[in-house]
Amino acid sequence: MKAIHFSRQEIEKITDTELAALATRLEQDEYTSPFEGLQDWHLLRAVAFQRPEMIEPYVYLLDLEAYDEA
Repeated sequence: MKAIHFSRQEIEKITDTELAALATRLEQDEYTSPFEGLQDWHLLRAVAFQRPEMIEPYVYLLDLEAYDEA
């Protein structure tokens, strides 16, 4: 299984508009394959760890629990 990885540069380039579109896709959950949805979820999660201020309106989509991400 291939790991999903987003570079710091990719995360830094994400705009509020792009993040809102990502959240909309996740909410609608109308992907043609489960892997597309999983990739969007991993991207949102990467943004959450690198730019947490951006995901405040969308944190419910991550269903995160407190744990140490090392």
